[in-house]
Amino acid sequence: MNMQPARKDDLDVNITPLIDVVFLLLIFFMVSTTFERESEIEISLPEASSDVAISDEFVMEVTVSAEGTYYVNDQRVINTKIETLKKAMQEVAGDRTDPPIILSADAQTPHQSVIRVMDAARQLGFVHINFATVRNTEEQ
Repeated sequence: MNMQPARKDDLDVNITPLIDVVFLLLIFFMVSTTFERESEIEISLPEASSDVAISDEFVMEVTVSAEGTYYVNDQRVINTKIETLKKAMQEVAGDRTDPPIILSADAQTPHQSVIRVMDAARQLGFVHINFATVRNTEEQ
C-alpha cells in the first residue's frame, strides 16, 4: 500500500491566446476609431458704426437681390454662375489688384448666393469685402 500523498501537478495557465485576442481588439479599435479635430478659436469681432467710410475713391458694389440675382455696380449680371460673376467683377475692377468691395444682400437672399460672391472675390484675389447693413434703431 502506498501511503504517500498523491503529487499534485502545478497548474499552468497559458495566457498566450488571451494576449493575442487583446492585441487584435486593440488593433480593431485603433483602425475603426474616427478622430475629429476640433478647435475652439477665440475671436473678437469688430464693432461697426455708420460713421466708417472707405478711403479709396473706387469702390465695387456687389448687390444680391432676394431672388439671388447679382448686380455689379448697378449692372445686372446675366446669370448666377460663378464664372459670369467673376468676369463681371474683373471688368469693373479693371487694372486694380484689390479693390474694396461692398456686398449688399437682401435679408431674404439665399445664403449660397452670398457665399458665391465671396468665393468669386477670393478666386480673383480680392480680399477687402465689407457687408452693407442698416443700423438697428431699437434699443436692446
